[in-house]
Amino acid sequence: MALECWLSDLSELETVISEDAGWRYIRMTCDTASKELLDAYTCFVEEISPNIEPYSDFFNKKLMDSPYLSQLDKEKYKIYIRRVKNDLELFREENIPLMTKLSVEEQKYASLSGAMTIQYKGKDLTLQQASVYLQEEDRIVREEVYRLIQTRRGQNTKEFDELFNNLLALRFQIAHNAGFTNFRDYKCKAMGRFDYSIMDCFDFHNAIQREFIPLIRLADEDRKKQIQVTDLRPWDMEVDTEHKKPLSPFSDGEDLIKKAILCFHRVRPYYGECLREMKKMGRFDLESRKGKAPGGYNYPLNESGIPFVFMNSVGTHRDLVTMVHEGGHAIHAFLTNDLELAAFKNYPSEVAELASMSMELISMEHWDVFFSNPDDLRRARKEQLEKIIRILPWIAVVDKFQHWVYENVNHSIEQRDVAWIRILKEFSSSVVDYSGLESFRTHSWHNQLHIFEVPFYYIEYGIAQLGALSIWRNYKNNPKKALDAYEAALKLGYTKSIPEIYAAAGIRFDFSKDYIHELMVFVTEEYQRL
Repeated sequence: MALECWLSDLSELETVISEDAGWRYIRMTCDTASKELLDAYTCFVEEISPNIEPYSDFFNKKLMDSPYLSQLDKEKYKIYIRRVKNDLELFREENIPLMTKLSVEEQKYASLSGAMTIQYKGKDLTLQQASVYLQEEDRIVREEVYRLIQTRRGQNTKEFDELFNNLLALRFQIAHNAGFTNFRDYKCKAMGRFDYSIMDCFDFHNAIQREFIPLIRLADEDRKKQIQVTDLRPWDMEVDTEHKKPLSPFSDGEDLIKKAILCFHRVRPYYGECLREMKKMGRFDLESRKGKAPGGYNYPLNESGIPFVFMNSVGTHRDLVTMVHEGGHAIHAFLTNDLELAAFKNYPSEVAELASMSMELISMEHWDVFFSNPDDLRRARKEQLEKIIRILPWIAVVDKFQHWVYENVNHSIEQRDVAWIRILKEFSSSVVDYSGLESFRTHSWHNQLHIFEVPFYYIEYGIAQLGALSIWRNYKNNPKKALDAYEAALKLGYTKSIPEIYAAAGIRFDFSKDYIHELMVFVTEEYQRL
């Protein structure tokens, strides 16, 4: 059919352009200090992308006006057509220069964060490298480094606040131009949240608060007793409660890749082959260094079919988790390579994060690759489950804060800080003592890059975490059946709705109080076994 051939040609063009944009972004984040790389990325954002947008709108209209549209396979193209209609409804030509300016502004966060270092014991350390000292047994060292890190972050408080104010103004104007009263409502539509509502997000916040905060309070009290301190302080949260040295799952970036390949091979040989092909193609940049953007990501490169994994490893257990998380994204990219259109591979975050967070838990059954000592393996698994218990409330905090920010458009910096602290306390146990550290805590939202760079992209981690726990529960009961379902779901890309994709994985798309309680009981039981 001629229309399908036209869609295929359009998809090929989109794929080539997106890969070029991808490499510009990757190279820029690998070296934020390079003016040449920054200029190349900025050139795409400011000069190329704005000229593409009108054509994208034109092609969308051409598709919807085609007399042959009704002859397309309705089941095959239903999600694609839904997204095209959504894009048409949101498109405003006057927003093109605003979005260009917004993209440039958002990248300033990476430059500010990437330049942060501290001096400790005669060494110039990135904040990621310095954070390793927060696991030291010596409490004086932990406090010293914690204060150095927070003080360094505080030096850019004014810049972060001013940057965010600029982002707010641009985002509001874009939303207003598209006919929305606030950016939150605009963004939820732009993100294609067809399968759940804003009220569902609020229900998620409330359920997490009810189900997880009592558990965190008990965990904090237990930590306080185990490390034998009168007051539990923020620099006490990373040290091992059994007074053992920090876990050291790998020696350097090369060792991390080698062990990750073996671990993934044990889950399924194909997964190991995927990572091995990435290594062969030079698609990893793993180690932290000065000038490198913060965070970690997997960037799908659909033209070549081989994704790129970026992270800031310093040899910690958390780095291992990041590696298997991004590796899960990479496997997802490989599994969707055969889908016909680029749009079919542009799956929503709730599905993307299901792939990665499920891999964290599935791979955990094979972490003996990283930990030959059975006690270290037990500690690693315990830390992973404790991380889940703690991350869900943090996700709720970040998401609820953003709802407040964009619902209260004319707020001041002071009002924003007050709102952050109020929401943070709602999801904290109150066991950790922050006395004398109020300024650090007030500005702790500056550490969350999603708030600056990808607004509202965070609750997806929570939704996907619930799904991942369900997949892991299935995996423990029947590994082959669970992996087959996991793969079947990921291979769908975005050709089905989110609930349908979750159903294909053998789980429910559900974040109700009862479901969260059910999964919390499962996690608690697994945690207690360790």
